[in-house]
Amino acid sequence: MRCYGGIEADLAQVEAILKREMSSKFPAVSDIVSYGYLLGGKRLRPALVLLCGQAWSNLSGDHHKLGAVLEMVHTATLIHDDVLDGAETRRHLPTIHHRWGTESSVLVGDFLFTHAFYLASTLPTTLAARKIGQATNAVCEGELRQITTKGRFDLSEEEYLSIIEAKTAVLCECACELGTLYADAPEGAARQAAEYGRCLGIAFQIVDDLLDIEGDADSTGKTLGTDLAQRKPTLPLIHALKVASPEVKKQMLAVLSEELPCAEKVQAWLEEFDSAAYARETAIRYVETALHSIAEWPTNDATTALRQLAEFVLKRCY
Repeated sequence: MRCYGGIEADLAQVEAILKREMSSKFPAVSDIVSYGYLLGGKRLRPALVLLCGQAWSNLSGDHHKLGAVLEMVHTATLIHDDVLDGAETRRHLPTIHHRWGTESSVLVGDFLFTHAFYLASTLPTTLAARKIGQATNAVCEGELRQITTKGRFDLSEEEYLSIIEAKTAVLCECACELGTLYADAPEGAARQAAEYGRCLGIAFQIVDDLLDIEGDADSTGKTLGTDLAQRKPTLPLIHALKVASPEVKKQMLAVLSEELPCAEKVQAWLEEFDSAAYARETAIRYVETALHSIAEWPTNDATTALRQLAEFVLKRCY
């Protein structure tokens, strides 16, 4: 992406680590594991590590390794997500479970989780392994919480935001914090970086949920409509149900309780109640908070890129 311009060489180092580590000495295993590398997309988490580090100092090999570790963890969560959602495509390619089956998909995700933690353990201190371990645990908790809320359309906005903070934002928060800590930034900078990552991650997931409803499959490169098919309450739906009249709310709940809810009917209600606009405005507020958290950072190419990245999160169509 355009906002990655100043870290292209460092991202190439991260890519080299990913290519090397996402493999196996056993060809049959390597075929599946290395396919996971092809499913990688925006490399947001490595970019956050690198940009938050570069904002304060020159980057080191530790930053490259941190970026690779976080991307492997993220890829593992995506592979498992595709199983849970029954998604058939990601990055314009068949998902691993669609191509090799559920058993292989679950095990590839496990392989990436465990190998990522091994790589983290090879860093000079245990700091990264501890923080990434805590973040990954929070991601799993968030996913479990989301599963338990399927079909629960009385979910509050606060609970929804808490869930997406855990399942998505925590890894972004971790990436920003570690990138800053490994750059020996001034006291307080790591906390500011963490807040930037947390708010950016929440905004990212809100927009992702919007794209699942109103996005274009050719642009996103993945199966859309999975949230509705899985009966997951997302912010646009939560808002629409909150502002609808009792009669319309009853109609909405009847449609949402169907085995395959009618997407056209749901989209019409979301448009009627400006619920997509409400969700987007919520994402904008989180991005504004993210930018405020790094407002006092030095002005350089890295901080400029962090601001551009926040703008991209709001405007993205993939």
